[in-house]
Amino acid sequence: MAALNFNALFFNHEIPFCKVYGIEGKDKLAKLLVTNRISFFIEWQDKRLWDNKNVFTIRINEADSMLAKDLVEGMDCVKVGVTCDL
Repeated sequence: MAALNFNALFFNHEIPFCKVYGIEGKDKLAKLLVTNRISFFIEWQDKRLWDNKNVFTIRINEADSMLAKDLVEGMDCVKVGVTCDL
């Protein structure tokens, strides 16, 4: 049986894509990513003290980042390019 050869750039290369503020925004973004066949992982973070909203970090595969960036353009609750500690 031949060994599988994967390009390390696209296989298992998860990056922090954006931060989402609020549960409604998280649900909306999750539905959008699923509809467009983009796999993702949601990290739940603490609530912000000044407005009591939940903050989520969305992690996706680097190969899908350009498509995802185009999809979330104009969404107020999403901040693209926000880095976080790994």
